[in-house]
Order: sequence, then C-alpha cells, then structure tokens
Amino acid sequence: MTVTKDESGREGANGKDDMSGGGDGGRDAYAPSQRRLERERYKRARARRATAIAALSTLVTGVALYFVVVGAPGWPRTKETFFNGQYAREALPKVLEGLWLNVRLLLICGAAVLVLGMLIAVARTLRGPVFFPLRVLAAAYTDFFRGLPLIINLMIVVLGVPALRLQSVTVDPVLLGGTALTLTYSAYVAEVFRAGIESVHPSQRAAARSLGLSNRQALRYVVLPQAVRRQVPPLLNDLVSLQKDTGLVSIGGAVDAVRAADIIVGRSLNYTPYIVAGLVFVALTIPMTRFTDWVTARMDRQRAQGGTT
Repeated sequence: MTVTKDESGREGANGKDDMSGGGDGGRDAYAPSQRRLERERYKRARARRATAIAALSTLVTGVALYFVVVGAPGWPRTKETFFNGQYAREALPKVLEGLWLNVRLLLICGAAVLVLGMLIAVARTLRGPVFFPLRVLAAAYTDFFRGLPLIINLMIVVLGVPALRLQSVTVDPVLLGGTALTLTYSAYVAEVFRAGIESVHPSQRAAARSLGLSNRQALRYVVLPQAVRRQVPPLLNDLVSLQKDTGLVSIGGAVDAVRAADIIVGRSLNYTPYIVAGLVFVALTIPMTRFTDWVTARMDRQRAQGGTT
C-alpha cells in the first residue's frame, strides 16, 4: 500500500481503489502494441502463404501422378484387374464380415500381449542372484521371438501343432494364429516395458524403500506407473502393427478379411478384392495412428511444462 497526497495536501491510502483506476479506466482491456500487432499479422500472412503453397504443391503432385499412371501403356489392363467396380462391390460385404475376426483378434491378443509383456519385462528386471535363471529365460524368450519372423512363427504354430496330434490341444487356426501373434508381439512389448522400467531413476525406488515399502510394493506403486505412462506411445504403435498383422492368420485357413478377399480372387482371377481388403485395413489403422500421434504430442507438451516425469 502506498501513501499519496490529494490537492488539499491531505494524505490518503492508495490501495485497491487506486489500483483499479477509480472507474472504468482501470477496467480497460489490454491493448497490444503496434509492433506486436504487426508481428501477429506477419505470422498469419506466413501461415496462409505456407498453406497455399502446400495445397498447390499437393495438387500439382497429384495431377502429375494421375497422368503418369493413367498414361502408362498397361493402365487399362491394370484398371480392369485391380480396380474393377463390380468385384469391389461384391467383395466389400464379405471383407467387412471377415474384418470382425481381425478386430476380435486385435482386442484379445492385444490384452494378452500387454499382460505377458509386462510379466516378461518384470522378470528381466528382477534383482538378486536367486532370480538369475528367470532373467535368463526371459531374455532368451525376447531374443528368440524378436528374431523369428512372424510368418514363420505362424506357420510353425498353426501347421506344426496340429501335426503333433496332442490330446486336448486345439487345432482351431484362429486360436493357434492368435497364440503365435501373442508370442511374437509380447517379446516386443516386453522390451518396451523394460525400457520404461529402467528409465525410472533409481532414486524413486530408493525413496519408496525409505518410506517403508517393500521391493514389490515399490515396483507396483512407484516404478510401474511411471514406466507405463512413459511408454504409452510406443505401446500404441505396437498395437497398430498387431492390428495389421492379424491378417496373417489367414495362412491357416481362418476366414478373416484377407482370406475372404482371397476366396473371391481365386474364383474370379481378379485382384480387386485385395485392394478392398487393403483399404479396409488402412481405414481401420489411420484412426489408431492419429490417436497415437495425439497422445505422443500431448505427453510431449506435458513433459515440456513439467506435468509428467
């Protein structure tokens, strides 16, 4: 609070009333400077110019590609073989019906992959000599299934397990294909989780132990929540890849979107159903990819503002 004198020489307290300007003048909106207004106009002009250039270059590129493709000598035959509207209309309902199997595989295998991957990652990060065999087995698992191509893993599981004729073991290609997908992707997800666990500073665990938490409680309540939060974007990327690879279960005879297209192709000798199946997978993948980008950008902003560790 400051002390002022009025015209009669009396002293008075200059408090809240003086700070407000004594009337409407104190409530005047903030007026930016002329320099700032010019700078904002310049930025808007640059943004409009960049948008116009991007749109023009995209249009020119699209037109050029169109004329290159359409002007190719084999375009009429290619159009009839890969872009036939009649076969596209025939294939779309059956491909969408088969896509429901891919979606179910994504949901079930995705949940199983997250659980198994977390268990393997925790096993790899256990401390103490007594857990050495468990760490070795977890490391061997991740090394083997990350190095084994998924298509070979699918063939071994889908075709090899029924050949053993084991009692009480399913021969359903959907279940066997889902098992192969889970085995492969859990190895990748385990490494993602392990990277997240090891990125948590040791002081976090030490602080938890100093508060009386056991090693297991520190891992559960302190380390794992931070590790999972940090690894959300790469985990979503793995789920996007899993969604695409569910189409590989068709090699065992499961009628998914890819197999439904393959049946029509085998009957008609026209490859348009493959294009339809591919576009359906792209339409399913794009929202997941954009969601992953949004989560990544959001976490980056929070980290820059100190919202997450």
